Amino acid sequence: MFTKKTPLIALGAVTLLALSGCSTGSLSSDGSDAGSGSDSGSTTSASEVTVGTVGVQGDIQDISAFCGDDDLTVALADGFGGNSWRKITRAIFEEEAAKCPNITKVLYTDAQGDTQKAISDINSLVAQGVDVIVTFVDGGEALLPTIQKATEAGVKVVPYVGSPGGTPGVDYVDFVSEDINTYGKNLAEWTIEKMGGEGNLVMLGGIAGNSYSQAVFDGVMEAVEANPGITLLNEDGPVATDWEPGKTQQVVAGLITKYGDIDGIVADYGGGSVGGIRAFEAAGKPLPVWSANDSNEFACLWYQYKDAQPTYQIATESSRNWVVTAALHKGLAAANGLPNDEPSTYNLEIIEDSTDPDKQPKCESELPPDAILSSGLSVDSLKKLFQ
Repeated sequence: MFTKKTPLIALGAVTLLALSGCSTGSLSSDGSDAGSGSDSGSTTSASEVTVGTVGVQGDIQDISAFCGDDDLTVALADGFGGNSWRKITRAIFEEEAAKCPNITKVLYTDAQGDTQKAISDINSLVAQGVDVIVTFVDGGEALLPTIQKATEAGVKVVPYVGSPGGTPGVDYVDFVSEDINTYGKNLAEWTIEKMGGEGNLVMLGGIAGNSYSQAVFDGVMEAVEANPGITLLNEDGPVATDWEPGKTQQVVAGLITKYGDIDGIVADYGGGSVGGIRAFEAAGKPLPVWSANDSNEFACLWYQYKDAQPTYQIATESSRNWVVTAALHKGLAAANGLPNDEPSTYNLEIIEDSTDPDKQPKCESELPPDAILSSGLSVDSLKKLFQ
């Protein structure tokens, strides 16, 4: 396993890029070469923020090392805030920011899946004098010029999970995420193995065109291409579900009608997958092998159906809401001129596997269905959030 000591983009190289105006290119979350995004020549002043290293959740440090002393305003600019994952992530961000006494204001915007609103939200935050913007870029590279302008205005911008393309350390402080392609590949490999290496597979994504789901899909494709017995029914890209259980139920019902037999599903949102499970039940079809990120209800539904459907198995990786804390830390360090060597990319592993006695799914009946147990939010906070 890689550690945070494994640099992918050396700081010296980033500095040379900024001074020379040349670009060697970097990979965005969808795996494409995004170096051309730095044509503006914009730079951050975050010379002490290490960019592009790989590690694990345990490498995240205490926020006190990055708070600084000056009064600061921070903001979470969400591309879409309408599901439980986003609500939990917002709560984590606000709880983490509250640990710094000099953060005098914490703002939040929700673009509601509208790229133009996301652009307007960031411009508005810059106009309000925000010092740090952490943002989930659902709109992909369409947001890059806006982020570059915010950087040029002196705002420390840190995208997380959804990438705007461009060059971390130049167009913005850093990009923080899990290894998205590996997430998709790991879950697809598990799913294909439990399918016996043959059958029909579907990959469920979120909002149409978002860079995160595309990166997960690319990882799934790697596993599919290595298994000729698998037919990926949505070979042109992830199936859009808007990351909402109701929409997922409708979409999966349509897939069942169209294809009949579906033997395996890889999803990039466990909370939305519960709607898909209901679609199979309503259609009277056997539940397929299913993998996603963790969700309390997703686990609880497995316990509900496992005895009647012994071939129905699930696996999850962490929903990694906690990466937002690392994004905030990097933004604060940049704003305060402090060093930060926390990882940019986090390796994930399968944490729940219904076929492994040591990794049985975790269903907490005392917690709300929407709770995410790996999120990093306390049990009391989860109960309060969904009361």
